Amino acid sequence: MADLATGAPSSFTEPLARRVLAKAVDRADLPRGPVELIRIGSNAVFRIAGNLIARVASPSAPLATAEKQIRVARWLAAERFPATRAVDVEQPVEVDGCAVTFWESVAPGTTYAPISDVAAVIRRLHQLPTPDGLDLPEIEPFGPAGADLPDFPGLAPDDACFLRERIEWAREAFPRLPFELPYGAIHGDANVGNVLVDTAGHPVLIDLDSFATGPREWDLIQTALFATRLGWHSRSEYADFVRAYGYDVTQWSGFECLADMREIAMTSWLSKKATESQATAREAGRRISDIRNGAPRTDWGAY
Repeated sequence: MADLATGAPSSFTEPLARRVLAKAVDRADLPRGPVELIRIGSNAVFRIAGNLIARVASPSAPLATAEKQIRVARWLAAERFPATRAVDVEQPVEVDGCAVTFWESVAPGTTYAPISDVAAVIRRLHQLPTPDGLDLPEIEPFGPAGADLPDFPGLAPDDACFLRERIEWAREAFPRLPFELPYGAIHGDANVGNVLVDTAGHPVLIDLDSFATGPREWDLIQTALFATRLGWHSRSEYADFVRAYGYDVTQWSGFECLADMREIAMTSWLSKKATESQATAREAGRRISDIRNGAPRTDWGAY
């Protein structure tokens, strides 16, 4: 999940993504093979011939985001960092307004890394010096001040208004938080869902869309939030995470405020998809109600 991602527009369908992918495979001179859809959201992700992964961005996604992913992947490969590897072709490939990128498959299936390995990977990333010329953007999880606020057509009007007000608050408050850790390269969406286990049993960082420069606390807040508010990690798992990373963001003075912001980012991302199904709309509405009323978040569904 990218921060406050717009989500794929309703016109971005699997048939459209498959047509774009077929053209991109030909342009990149890659072998054709069976194409399996893994998931479709902000990107359509496909497995090709068993050992390649293709990501087709929606037409609304900037080409610059795909270009950044490839630059980051090349940098991490040069550092021998355990991250997803971009296929050695000229890319991204732009087809009909969609950016397509190609990646080596981490493993035939999907196995998520243990939480201590997630922490170790994030720690190692944060220790890398950012090279000159990488040109990472400064993170703005809620967009720049003054930018248009998102629409939420699938929400009740008062819920949509509430989210927009909270996004405005987060835009102003985020830069003023008393961050303790050094600024530098961050993944931007670091959580257990973005660290897979490869065929040798090693953790591999994936999904480089949100890479940026910013406070390292942003890469730690999701795991802490999953453990302290949502119940998606146990106390012992979070303790393992803290031991492996070497810092407990829950003890930082800005934790509660940043956790509130992360909840808004997660809920806003989901709310952009509320028109897709009644189940998604119900989940978005429940989250907004819980945030408004200070209710427990332990019944939030994982999206």
